[in-house]
Amino acid sequence: MPERTTRERIADALRDRPLSGSALAAEFDVTRATVYDHLEHVAQSLPDGEEFLVAPPECGDCGFSGFDDPVNVPSRCPECKSESIEEPVFVIEADD
Repeated sequence: MPERTTRERIADALRDRPLSGSALAAEFDVTRATVYDHLEHVAQSLPDGEEFLVAPPECGDCGFSGFDDPVNVPSRCPECKSESIEEPVFVIEADD
C-alpha cells in the first residue's frame, strides 16, 4: 500500500480532532507556512459530505475575533493592540 501524502495525513488528523497550524506543523515536522499551504489544498479537495471548518483567531485579552483573514495569524489585536492572539483552529466534519 502506498504511503499517504502529508496532505492526506493532515486531513485524517483534522477528521479526528480540531488542530491549530502550529500543532499540525509540530505533528508533521513541517513549517507553519507549509501547513497553511497544505490546508488550502485540503479544503478544496474534500469529498462530498465533508466540510472544512475554521475557528478564527481570537484575542486572548479582549476576545476580539473579527479578523479580516480567519486563516492568518495576526500579530496584534486591532481593538486592544494586544499580542496575545490565539491561532485559528481547523477541523473536518461530516455534513449533516
